[in-house]
Amino acid sequence: MKTAAAILIAGVMAAHADPPAVNRDAAIVNEFETRIDTYLKLRQEIEAQMGHLKTTPSEEKIAHSERDLRHKLREARAGAREGDIFTPQISMEFRRLIGLAMQPADATHIKQSLRRSEPVQLHLKVNEKYPESMPLQTTPPTLLENLPKLPPEIEYRITGRDLVLLDAKANLIVDVLRGVFS
Repeated sequence: MKTAAAILIAGVMAAHADPPAVNRDAAIVNEFETRIDTYLKLRQEIEAQMGHLKTTPSEEKIAHSERDLRHKLREARAGAREGDIFTPQISMEFRRLIGLAMQPADATHIKQSLRRSEPVQLHLKVNEKYPESMPLQTTPPTLLENLPKLPPEIEYRITGRDLVLLDAKANLIVDVLRGVFS
């Protein structure tokens, strides 16, 4: 009896114990992912209202659909500002993750990769269109390995010293993290 009572009491005490600690870095990455998901839900709602573009080889129709989507997203996000997704906490975590990727062994490779891939020197703003005349600089794989994975609709881009979140389908700047790269 004493053994059963002791087990019962231990179980009740464990049930009322403090919940396990959450990994702070994982919680910040989760917040980032939640913010990205919120943006994508808004975009999906807008696309549903627009109706789906039928498969077409017409570049004109595709470009018109992209412009229309971008315009509606801009209207829906009229109050969007830098830091809506890259909040101060998320920004600090991204700087830490990028710093880890830029350790001496990998930093040289990353910097060389960025120089080889037509460096883009732009000062982009949230809710702005990415200029069609400018190349889209790829983000080095070594760096991508350290950053949270994005859904296929959103891409990381580097412009000058900034990390940009780009909605590839709407060609729209979702958010910018300034001064990350030297």
